[in-house]
Amino acid sequence: MKLFPSAIRFCGHRPSLQLAFARAIPFLLAGLLAGCVVGPDYHPPKAAAPAQWASPQEGGATNLSAAGGAWWKSFHDAELDSLLVRAAQSNLNLRAAVARVREARATARMVSADLYPSLDTSAYYERNRFSANGVFPFPPGVPLDANVYQAGFDAAWELDVFGGTRRASQAARADVEAAEFGRRDLLVTVLAEVARNYVQARSFQRRLAVAGENITAQEQILELTRDRFAKGLTGDLDVEEADALLASTRAQSPVFESGFRDAVYHLGLLLGQPPGALLEELTNAAPIPAAPPEVPVGLPSDLLQRRPDVQRAERQLAAATARVGAATADLYPKFSLTGDAGLQSISAGDWISGGSRFWTAGPTVQWRIFDAGRIRAGIRVQNARVDQALAGYEQSMLAAFTDVETALTAYAKEQTRRQSLARAAEANQRAVALARDLYQHGLADFLRVLESQRSLYLSQDALIESDRAVSSDLIALYKALGGGWEQ
Repeated sequence: MKLFPSAIRFCGHRPSLQLAFARAIPFLLAGLLAGCVVGPDYHPPKAAAPAQWASPQEGGATNLSAAGGAWWKSFHDAELDSLLVRAAQSNLNLRAAVARVREARATARMVSADLYPSLDTSAYYERNRFSANGVFPFPPGVPLDANVYQAGFDAAWELDVFGGTRRASQAARADVEAAEFGRRDLLVTVLAEVARNYVQARSFQRRLAVAGENITAQEQILELTRDRFAKGLTGDLDVEEADALLASTRAQSPVFESGFRDAVYHLGLLLGQPPGALLEELTNAAPIPAAPPEVPVGLPSDLLQRRPDVQRAERQLAAATARVGAATADLYPKFSLTGDAGLQSISAGDWISGGSRFWTAGPTVQWRIFDAGRIRAGIRVQNARVDQALAGYEQSMLAAFTDVETALTAYAKEQTRRQSLARAAEANQRAVALARDLYQHGLADFLRVLESQRSLYLSQDALIESDRAVSSDLIALYKALGGGWEQ
């Protein structure tokens, strides 16, 4: 029956069980001098990035170096700039992310502290009385009452011969970097959500304004129809149809007002403010932020260095790899230097004299020679976590490329759609004027007027929605590129 692990390895050496303890001190010294560290050394995985984007470079997208941190400046909207700055300062989720970074840093310091000696001090006083009928009775005349005064220092230093603590420290430092990249990834998301909700709010304001313009025009058509009905030039069917179109358009206004407030409420949440805090600030209508004529997106090979979620996944992989070494170090003995020194006396008068001094010092060795396979099972657990982290890293890379490709396609195609909608809106505007003029002169029926007015409103509303979609798609593209955190 074996009480020791079947293969005990000291930094590449394989001593026999009989000589293991005899050679402990030489390996201790050799390990300290050579800086032996067990477990796998971490090497960042090689990432295969495509040479070019699969999506066509349309809509102003170029392969020039990707836009810098303050991508929102390209919209030239002072209100948007202000909202984003305030969100970066006051978003509550970002505050929690900053706290997680501080927590990771403090944890890393705690782990690294195990590399250094510890020194404790203590002092105490005791009043004792010994039993006169104990196992070892005192001779007659010896006092049974005594005072004990003691003060001293205790020191201990576990020598990290096989690098278990160093591996744990490496993992903790990687955790700090992962937490920081996590904070940056959250910042990218928060900034994108602020911009998206702001664009949404402005689009609802614009849709409400266009609905108002159409309501005014349809009210004029209704009055015209009533006047013609009063003169016997048309039937009451035209009046009812004009009234129905007007009522249908008016019904859109509450929807747009509700959508505007919903977007503003979400902006307040992102800025860490009550829902209605920004209503007064954003009540005055403003244009939808327009996309710039050119959007530099860089090359796919640059993306992995810009996406904080990919960098966080890589740091998590590094931490998992280091923890394999920390778990492997438990297979080997642990060497420590311990000692204590102080003063002890039964009398306060001679407590601090030379005769009251005491001290002890010496090395200790601890070795878990039998643990029913617990250590090796722990190593297998850590190896499995490395595989999970590697899969997560590869998945994050694929997701990054997919996000950019999707955003590039959506941004380019929506601009093409917007051009068609703009032409349709212009044509419908002319059609309304012609149909109304022909109707007034009795050269066209009222149905032509209604259809042209309805088509005009629908095309104008669709154009506004396309304006919003273009800006929102550009925001999604900036987010997919990982921009925003450098500032």
